[in-house]
Amino acid sequence: MRHGSVVRTALVATALALGLAGCAASSAQDPGVSSPAPVSGEPELSGELSVYAAASLQAAFDELAAQFEQRHPSLDVHPLTYDGSSTLATQIVEGAPADVFASADERNMQKVVDADLASEPELFATNTLTLVVPAGDPGGVDGLDDLADPDLTVVLCAVEAPCGAASATLLSDAGVKASVDSYEQNVTAVLTKVAAGEADAGLVYVTDASTTSAVEAIEVDGGEDVVNRYPIVTLTDAANPRAADAFVRFVLGDEARQVLSDLGFGAP
Repeated sequence: MRHGSVVRTALVATALALGLAGCAASSAQDPGVSSPAPVSGEPELSGELSVYAAASLQAAFDELAAQFEQRHPSLDVHPLTYDGSSTLATQIVEGAPADVFASADERNMQKVVDADLASEPELFATNTLTLVVPAGDPGGVDGLDDLADPDLTVVLCAVEAPCGAASATLLSDAGVKASVDSYEQNVTAVLTKVAAGEADAGLVYVTDASTTSAVEAIEVDGGEDVVNRYPIVTLTDAANPRAADAFVRFVLGDEARQVLSDLGFGAP
């Protein structure tokens, strides 16, 4: 009995040793074993993340948010809030529960900084304006000068929005007094009206013009001289500051830079 017990003990010990060795070899060598590769320096993130971003960033940030959430499966990234930067800045100052703010200009970001709700925002992209008309150009628009024609329906961003301030500068530099029929809250609204044929022309960012075949873009002289610079920041009262900081770093990184570049954004 005693001899059998010793043999059984020895067999069990041998089997355990072989099993452990096999597991170690499988982990080290088996190419069929797959697990998410940790990204060096990234923290483990959980909880929820709320991002407020300029309307012109929607295509880029939808993609970036999806990539970021895939890298951090325990983190719930809320559907991003997009609008004109002036509107978002006002909402944040009034207490909107955002963790991250990405603005289409520095002026509206400064409003948040001045309210002691953010500090040291960092630039991550640039953008310029282009003239857009409905596909086929039914209004016969050739350039900025045509925006002064009262017979055309012209839409622009409100001057409070970054696209509106840039439009005002571009038109002033060109000596054009536009006959504007409607001022919109953000660049997406301008693009939507032109794409739907509700306006003969409008000024939007080059990145927005490339998102739909329902409009045609007309390059304008001086457009390259009126540049919007995009800053991003973690808000000081962020409910999830670790996740917010990680998202900001991600947006500033090379992978995000490629996504932004592919969509037509310039480097900061």
